[in-house]
Amino acid sequence: SGSMPYAQLHYPFENTEVFEAGFPAEFIAEGLDQTRGWFYTLTVLGAALFDQPAFRNVIVNGLVLAEDGTKMSKSKKNYTAPDVLMAEQGADALRLYLINSGLVKAEEQRFSDVGVRDMTRRALLPWYNAFNFLATYAEIDGWAPATGFVDAENVLDRWILSRLQTLKRTVATEMEGYRLYNVVPRLFEFIEQLTNTYIRLNRARFWGAKNDSDKFAAYSTLYRCLLELSQTMAPFAPFLSETLYRRLRGLGGSVDASLPDSVHLCRYPLPDMALEDVVLETAVDRMQQVILLGRQKREEKKIGVRQPLARLTVVHRDAALLEEISGLEGYIASELNVKRVEYATDEGAYIRLYARPNFKRLGKRLGKQMKHFQGLIAALEPDALEAFVAAGALTLEGETFSAEDVEVLREAQEGTEALSNRFVSIDMDLEITPELAAEGLAREVVNRIQRARKEMDLNVADRIEVRFRCDAELREAVETHVDYIVGETLAEAFGFGVPGDGAFTVKVGEREFEFSIALAGA
Repeated sequence: SGSMPYAQLHYPFENTEVFEAGFPAEFIAEGLDQTRGWFYTLTVLGAALFDQPAFRNVIVNGLVLAEDGTKMSKSKKNYTAPDVLMAEQGADALRLYLINSGLVKAEEQRFSDVGVRDMTRRALLPWYNAFNFLATYAEIDGWAPATGFVDAENVLDRWILSRLQTLKRTVATEMEGYRLYNVVPRLFEFIEQLTNTYIRLNRARFWGAKNDSDKFAAYSTLYRCLLELSQTMAPFAPFLSETLYRRLRGLGGSVDASLPDSVHLCRYPLPDMALEDVVLETAVDRMQQVILLGRQKREEKKIGVRQPLARLTVVHRDAALLEEISGLEGYIASELNVKRVEYATDEGAYIRLYARPNFKRLGKRLGKQMKHFQGLIAALEPDALEAFVAAGALTLEGETFSAEDVEVLREAQEGTEALSNRFVSIDMDLEITPELAAEGLAREVVNRIQRARKEMDLNVADRIEVRFRCDAELREAVETHVDYIVGETLAEAFGFGVPGDGAFTVKVGEREFEFSIALAGA
């Protein structure tokens, strides 16, 4: 087996140039059991003949075990047959599961069907659904990349395109280092950002009535992301990559002849430095943290997200970062349903930062000095604590402490409704005025009508007519915000009266709301 690199080319009797061009091999791949077999004989003969190994990199596969940790056995039938598993979940899901496991790091893997299904749920279905979203709305608006492509100017368009470059760069770097196991987590991250951040925050642009340049820029950005994602993922999920690539190539009814027939005939995509924006990526990450904190605060106070609030303050010491975040203000206000977003750099006015030692870890190590270091840790200033959080290490009087040794805590200053994590802090005005309460009721009405539309299996573009009845207070709230309700539900007529056939009766808060829906003009 160790003679393979030479024997396969009948070297040294012929093919000398071919052999020398490919020796040593870029990589070999085999199971852990070959450590004393093929890996060994290759190395011994390579060293004897050429004073170097016969390969530059080795990918060592671990051993696949049954889910209970025993050896896979046909007689025990303690595993699902691969053909059955691929028929149910697809070959791509199986490939991603294996690549994402410890098997490619020479570790044993207890094979789990649930793990394969998880690849479908976390990666393949969201990826396909993102394409389906684009295809559905592009067909409604008659958009095609050949005639409607618009360069990105919107801040989230620029952000997701930058994230796409980061993905391509990371995948290339990890593959060049033969770290296959680092690829799938990056795919998860990008698909999550594409579906749960980019598409969700830009739904209004896709749903807009006007076919303007902003809507077409959203289509163009999503199209580009999905096309290049299919090319990036072709080695890892070849079947779904090919399916989506071909559909994207023919999106809008005409095939783009400038693209190769198959994704597997494309050149592997390289990152475009002109589209990279690290500062913007950081700002959007902080925006996402702000949204998470805002939702957490609402949950703490049991205030639903459909209830508008007057103000949110974003708190961070870096004024330049706050300036970047302010460019995303509209998305923050929409996601957290607040009327006004403010910014502050004085973190101390909102959050008290303090630290305490881990006595269980440090007591034995510091002994009689424990009390002295407890005082030093308690006296640390916010700047020092922030530096410790960032670096993960702290040195006091010659003693070095890790994040496991010292816990950094954050609590709201008295008189605030602040909340913080290690990335950013917020403060919210939680007072609900009568005007805000009325708007909250209107948003609840929209939610109930949209649920009814879905239950009736109406098309997303269908126009409707609504008749409703309710108590006087809810009616006043509805009629005050009727323009908003009509716009959100695509209602061409919306009036108080006796609902028609098939009426829905629902609760809006503690109030009863009865309404009927009919297709406009029917």
